[in-house]
Amino acid sequence: MIHRNVMIVAGEASGDLHGANLVRAMGRRTRSVEFCGIGGRALRAAGVDIFVDMADLSVVGITEVLSKIGTILKGLSAAKERLARLRPDLLILIDFPDFNLRLAAFARKLGIRVLYYVSPQIWAWRSGRVRTIKKRVDHMAVILPFEQNFYHRHKIPVSFVGHPILDEMQPEPSPDFEDRFDAGPVVGLLPGSREGEVRKLLPVMLAAAEDLHLRHPDIRFLISHAPSVARAQMDEILARHRGCARYEVVPGGAEKVFEQCSFVIAASGTVTLETAIAGIPMVIIYKVSPLSYRLGKALIRVSHISLVNLIPGRGIVPELIQDDASPENIAATVSEMLKDRSGLKDLRRELLGVRKLLGGPGASDRVAGIAMNLLRA
Repeated sequence: MIHRNVMIVAGEASGDLHGANLVRAMGRRTRSVEFCGIGGRALRAAGVDIFVDMADLSVVGITEVLSKIGTILKGLSAAKERLARLRPDLLILIDFPDFNLRLAAFARKLGIRVLYYVSPQIWAWRSGRVRTIKKRVDHMAVILPFEQNFYHRHKIPVSFVGHPILDEMQPEPSPDFEDRFDAGPVVGLLPGSREGEVRKLLPVMLAAAEDLHLRHPDIRFLISHAPSVARAQMDEILARHRGCARYEVVPGGAEKVFEQCSFVIAASGTVTLETAIAGIPMVIIYKVSPLSYRLGKALIRVSHISLVNLIPGRGIVPELIQDDASPENIAATVSEMLKDRSGLKDLRRELLGVRKLLGGPGASDRVAGIAMNLLRA
């Protein structure tokens, strides 16, 4: 049996989870592959030898990268050193483009094949990176239906594998959703999976919750605690907050919140797609530094920032970004939506329609097949 080595690199919580599922899917096909890489607790639990923890590298925003530039460069250097020494048979990169495309260039010089899983959003901004991908990547495994045509136009080998979160969530949305409003609204607060996001967004969400409590005295709130965020950080923010609204911190990821809530206030990111798949009405918020926002606004070429709105090509749910994401504005928007039970029912139907556009379960197995073909090539 020929023994193979694979390096896998994920820089954020969703990529860590998708990567772990991919490693397990490859393990079901063969036991002759060993994995090392950059990631977090999910990849480590899947048996990957993690030589750089992704918590040291993860950051949101253009200017915010500067605060971590030293550790990011150190992580890149460590990854290059491991590539040069190990010469793995395949490098699998998951999203995290500014880091991963640099690593792909180094791998190409060494003659190492590169599989890129979860495309950078080059269709939204910095589209010139497609030329870089064409030079450095052997195959793209994309998770959004419109991405395949984008890469086909640029003659880059590509496969649409479906969205991996369909493998991680329950097969069908909860049938008891309508009953949840009878005992009073339960609103999930999803402040993000990165500590920087939580630090910036959770205080805003808590202030909005207090405003909502004044408008809807029977409302209660569930705060999602992502495994990638230190509980001590959330406790510190909650300790500084003073209010009358009822809160419960729910560990274990957003799906635990979906099981109980009737509405969600979510940080923009993969979790909004998870919310749509669960059929939970939502408002999406986001804030970065003022300079990051101005730079991003100048570069972004799409009319929405959330996949929930991008995939169907229209604005299904409200997006409150930067200055619009004030506690008062968030509370007013959510309050109006909660009053319209018929509108919430229609929105739930539209969100479940997004689910049907995502290609069905099995993404991890499809990517595993591509990876195994590249290992055999």
